[in-house]
Amino acid sequence: MSLRIGYVGIGQMGAGMALSLSRAGFDVIGYDVSAASRESAAAQGLAVTETLSDAVVGRDFVLTSLPNPAIVRDAWLGENGILAQGPKDAVCIDFSTIDAETMKAVGAACVERGLGVVDAPVSGGPNEAIAGKLVLLIGGSDADVARAKPVLDAIGEVQLRTGPVGTAKTVKLVNNVMSMGNILIAAEAFALGVAGGVEPQALYDALSQSGGRSHHFLKRFPNALKANWDPGFKMELGEKDVALAVDFARSLGQPMPAASLVREMMTMALATGYRGRDVVALLDMYEKMNAPDA
Repeated sequence: MSLRIGYVGIGQMGAGMALSLSRAGFDVIGYDVSAASRESAAAQGLAVTETLSDAVVGRDFVLTSLPNPAIVRDAWLGENGILAQGPKDAVCIDFSTIDAETMKAVGAACVERGLGVVDAPVSGGPNEAIAGKLVLLIGGSDADVARAKPVLDAIGEVQLRTGPVGTAKTVKLVNNVMSMGNILIAAEAFALGVAGGVEPQALYDALSQSGGRSHHFLKRFPNALKANWDPGFKMELGEKDVALAVDFARSLGQPMPAASLVREMMTMALATGYRGRDVVALLDMYEKMNAPDA
């Protein structure tokens, strides 16, 4: 009998991972509070349910991919949440990008009920999710990670152990601060080059072979050259992740002035019409800020 998986949170990323697991031979059922998300996932071929209990009870694994810490806490620890449904002998895996303290609270509640728990935020987008080629950051005990290995292998092309539950969330936030900082500085610098008279494609061709290039510059700026701001990673998600990292830093007394500025610039982008756009739309914001007669 194939391993049974309940996947809670089947938005763009969650649905992609659930479909990848289904293609790998797992018995997968998805659930989301959003009817639109359920309908979209079902249209792609995923088995879905309208009730959380159907996605939790009798499952060997319970997986979640959710937008923010408050929703993660409610989904797992709420009065009618996942743990209240009484899963038995399951391994619980959370893929969300959230703070470490929320993950530790969920993990402790799982352990208290005799459940395995793995902290596994992901790096990659919807295309990598559906192809099973995500990078996974993995926190948890050796025993729980070993039990989860068949699931992790089906969705993570690269798997990096970070330590106990909570450490993977910390690494993910650090990664996303670096990523958003790279994109912001690249957008600011690229706008300078264009304002200085360099043709955009020529500028990209030169920078893509130069020391200032980054993974996200090479991945996202070809779309920016076409003024394609369709979201691979939405501006509001980037702002949320940097804000989480800044809040975490404050709790530790760790200064993060540059990250705080990155967060403020992304907040400005959201306030000026870039909600729902890809984070590389920061370039469009900078170009529109140009004052050629100054």
